[in-house]
Amino acid sequence: MRVATPITLSDFDKKTLEKHTRSRSVSIRLSERSQIVLLAATGLENKVIALKLHIPPNKVGKWRNRFFEGDMTAISKDKPRGANHGGQDTGKQARLRKKIIATTTQAKPDNATHWSTRTLANALHTTHSFVHRVWQSVGLKPHLDKTFKVSNDPHFEEKLCDVVGLYLNPPHNAVVFCIDEKTSIQALDRTQPGLPLKKGRCGTTTHDYKRNGTSTLFAALEVATGSVTGACYQKHTHKEFLKFIKTVEGQTDKEKDLHIIADNYSTHKHQNVRNWLKRNPRVVLHFTPTSSSWLNLVERFFGVLTEKQLKRGVFTSVAELEHKIIAYIDKQNANPKPFVWTKSAEEILKKVNRARLALDNMQSN
Repeated sequence: MRVATPITLSDFDKKTLEKHTRSRSVSIRLSERSQIVLLAATGLENKVIALKLHIPPNKVGKWRNRFFEGDMTAISKDKPRGANHGGQDTGKQARLRKKIIATTTQAKPDNATHWSTRTLANALHTTHSFVHRVWQSVGLKPHLDKTFKVSNDPHFEEKLCDVVGLYLNPPHNAVVFCIDEKTSIQALDRTQPGLPLKKGRCGTTTHDYKRNGTSTLFAALEVATGSVTGACYQKHTHKEFLKFIKTVEGQTDKEKDLHIIADNYSTHKHQNVRNWLKRNPRVVLHFTPTSSSWLNLVERFFGVLTEKQLKRGVFTSVAELEHKIIAYIDKQNANPKPFVWTKSAEEILKKVNRARLALDNMQSN
């Protein structure tokens, strides 16, 4: 007759296990295993414990023995599933693993743009849980997709070195600004009030909204300090752009030059803008390569502004929208923090050249 493994608990282990059975923050599995060990420590047989907890006797024996052979951590972690005791795939599993990875990366299902665990499992006659474990082990996420654009600007390297040079080695006795427009910012009002954030529930907003007009934010980020100059306009033609850079120039120390980084938007290259720059030689405009908005640090500020002020904002009018934008900028300027550029032009060029090579290979195949 088999005798159940005796379990002896220290005071610390007993308190920890009891805490697991009461806590709502631990997993159901760990809570159940803790109950098994606690009952086993009282001398109960596996069959009796199984009846009390409404689980199979072999499950009781498994975790009773696991605790006896190890310690508290032995019941906290699961051994790798679908593998032998050494944690390695069998020969059959290894071949299937390679097939899963190859199919996921090199083929597509007939009726979809990407595989799911179940569609791939059906195609390869395996289980969706095994597919999931393989994907997880090698970092495959077919359901996710990222966008990209490699610049085709013939002067990409020249412009890249120019802009990155301003970030990493700015000119002496000069101020570097990043300027851009955030256009068509909508003043959206919700049709119903949302529910507030509370324990166990996130805040809610209605999916529908009322449009109350739009505005355009012109922003100039001072690279060295992180402070921002902002102004809202109803249009974003060369007239508004010229008016804004005049404002930035007027607020800057007259003894210093201004180097302004901007994108290739046509309004930035308007003849009236060029004429003004000729009359004001202390202001120099530097253009990022085409399709390279990521080189302009003010885009980082726009991202933060969107996330913290605009995305969930409720605005009953354009005037309220513009007021809150400027108020946010003023508050940030009270304690500004610069966005620090760390990548050299050489590092970026290597990455861009790898992307171009990959694209060329794809097009040739």
